[in-house]
Amino acid sequence: MKFYFAKRVVNSTLFCIFANQRNYCRNKMAQKKKIKTALVSVFHKDGLDELLKKLHEEGVKFLSTGGTQSFIESLGYDCQKVEDVTTYPSILGGRVKTLHPKIFGGILGRRDNAGDQEQMRQYDIPEIDLVIVDLYPFEQTVASGASEEDIIEKIDIGGISLIRAGAKNFKDVVIVPSKAEYQLLLDLLKKKGAETDIEDRRVFAERAFGVSSRYDTAIHEWFEKNK
Repeated sequence: MKFYFAKRVVNSTLFCIFANQRNYCRNKMAQKKKIKTALVSVFHKDGLDELLKKLHEEGVKFLSTGGTQSFIESLGYDCQKVEDVTTYPSILGGRVKTLHPKIFGGILGRRDNAGDQEQMRQYDIPEIDLVIVDLYPFEQTVASGASEEDIIEKIDIGGISLIRAGAKNFKDVVIVPSKAEYQLLLDLLKKKGAETDIEDRRVFAERAFGVSSRYDTAIHEWFEKNK
């Protein structure tokens, strides 16, 4: 009787271990995300070509606007215009390009939320899995002795919004917030292909909020000094 009871305990324990392991593996698989579409909006293009080459080799589609779109196409890669998605052109002297629900919905839409997915289908919002941003050089513009008008125009709005959106939805999206992270993503692509783990995306999100924080601090300090 004791032997039978002990055997049942062992079997139950093993069952729980295997079940937990199975659930853990399922969760890990669910947290892996494939990069299919990348939104690229950068000021500095240097160092970007090698990253774009690898993404293209992995079958990633590009979405961009303005100078970045022209740069991508100059490398021989197809690139969908943001305007083709939003049906709005770049307006107000370039101040408004990516600020649109079809862009931010594609970044912020939760892939495991049925309501989000239904609305994305309803409004024809494409999923955006990777966001690559390099902000307007605000601090460098200030340091150059530029006019107040030029400095104000170097306060990035769309880029900083893309960074925060991508970082907020790190469970589904990879955010590359500056050219300092180009190599980090390239190394990841070489190691894993166009697939990321939740831990990878969290690292990029942490860096993104760091970039955002420093950028806003620099702007705040400029306003403080120029009352």
